[in-house]
Amino acid sequence: MLDRWWPMLFLMGLALLATAWPFYSDLYTRLTAGWQWETLAGVGGGVMLISLFMWAMHKSAYVQPFSDHLLLATPFLRMKISYSRIKRATSANLAVLFPPKSLRGFKKDILDPLFKLTAVVIELNALPMPASTLRLFLSPFFFKDTSPHIVILVNDWMSFSTELESMRTSGNEPARKMERNSSILNKLPRE
Repeated sequence: MLDRWWPMLFLMGLALLATAWPFYSDLYTRLTAGWQWETLAGVGGGVMLISLFMWAMHKSAYVQPFSDHLLLATPFLRMKISYSRIKRATSANLAVLFPPKSLRGFKKDILDPLFKLTAVVIELNALPMPASTLRLFLSPFFFKDTSPHIVILVNDWMSFSTELESMRTSGNEPARKMERNSSILNKLPRE
């Protein structure tokens, strides 16, 4: 959502600043009705700052699998999910998870361009935090129902799922040490 909104807000702020310029450049208007250009410039600058804040928030939200946990980072929450909590990760179309007919108003408007995308549903044994806390910091679209899970929308869901499963399976298995005699070269006669 932020990726769609911040460029439009930035352009809107630029347009407001461009609209303020004629009022500022006219000396008579600047002196007699300074509030016109000041208001337009202030609102334009404020909108641009909000758009840059949204861009920074967009860049600070990510999901990254590590060897022993999955990190879900948002601008206001960093949550480590242990692989022992993860039952499985499946993929599903967003329109299947959140049927368009069941959504109304702004929720449908937000998801409308995303319905064709595929999300990764991470089913958990239990949530790492209380559900009320997670719902305070995460969008309602992270949860399809009340079961313990998290819905994640990533750019490349196939590579993310592969990397997650690879890290999850290798992280849960103890590291195997190679035996000294297991190499085929060690079995050759020494002469």
